[in-house]
Amino acid sequence: MIIQLEEAKLKLANIKNQVKEYGVTIKVDDLRDTAKKMDAEMEAPEFWGDQAAATKHLQQLKVIKDKIEVFDKLKANVDDTYDLIEMSIEDGDDSNTEEFLADVAKIEEQLEHLNIEVLLSGEYDRNNAIVSFHPGAGGTEAQDWAQMLYRMYTRWGEKNGFKVKLVDWLDGEEAGIKSATITVEGTNAYGYLKSESGVHRLVRVSPFDASGRRHTSFASVEVIPELDDTNEIEIRDEDIEVTTHKSSGAGGQHINKTESAIRIVHKPTGIVVGCQTERNQLQNKETALKMLKSKLLEIKIRENLEKIEDIRGEKTNIEWGSQIRSYVFMPYTLVKDARTGYETGNIQAVMDGDLDGFINAYLRMFVKI
Repeated sequence: MIIQLEEAKLKLANIKNQVKEYGVTIKVDDLRDTAKKMDAEMEAPEFWGDQAAATKHLQQLKVIKDKIEVFDKLKANVDDTYDLIEMSIEDGDDSNTEEFLADVAKIEEQLEHLNIEVLLSGEYDRNNAIVSFHPGAGGTEAQDWAQMLYRMYTRWGEKNGFKVKLVDWLDGEEAGIKSATITVEGTNAYGYLKSESGVHRLVRVSPFDASGRRHTSFASVEVIPELDDTNEIEIRDEDIEVTTHKSSGAGGQHINKTESAIRIVHKPTGIVVGCQTERNQLQNKETALKMLKSKLLEIKIRENLEKIEDIRGEKTNIEWGSQIRSYVFMPYTLVKDARTGYETGNIQAVMDGDLDGFINAYLRMFVKI
């Protein structure tokens, strides 16, 4: 058991260096200086004069202080655990070996999580995410696949502590969905889910085929950040077509019998948004317009355009050759990402929301820690 403690001590010595490198990566000393300056700025008499600016200041300060706190706690935990293990080795006391090994494993897991978060440095990575699902050609089979993806990402969000909210739902003709939209709310929701945007391919024996033949189906997942600063986006009444319909819920259950659900088509781009889960038609329209503005602003930022009139909707065919990931149920089980090469044979775990391996592999494509 003492040998295990010696090994744990060596591992922690290595982790100490990794924590130090992590502190350099996030520039923790600079963050401390910035926090002090921002605290001092709040003492100025005119600070609260501009409520919007003050709120933004407080939000930025909280992000900085949270990073510092997480680093300090991790460093203290590593140092304390290292010292306790060293004392146990010197005293020849191995009674707490299992507890120490569990502590080291937790520290490794926390450091891995923080290293992944370092990769989430995009301007909007910390934002909530708006996730939409659309079946490709193939009727019922593709619509069922789109609903399976909806379930998969809902499970992922719930497992990872995010708040998942159904915003819009359009039932399929026989099964599945024609479209659905959810919001995933929480820190770094968009940063994690941005990797999932694209076409997803399914190969399985179709439950809708009496002959038991294999089918290949496609569905797209669209992920955009939920943006608050959409005031600069102006939407003219003549550029949108607003329709109402009765709300329906997952599984075909009706939320209400009135036509309070809203669907908006933005004519210049062809973008379609909808909302049906708010209390009334007006609130549904406000939420749908906010989603539309977020989509238009995201496109504007991505394409670096200056005028809303210049934005054109980008059409991607939901078909063979355009997929980012394939999910094979038959004749073998495999989920493989075409971009990173990451794969797993545990397809049921993936469909239950175990996506971290795919997400982390995608993030690591761009930055090496």
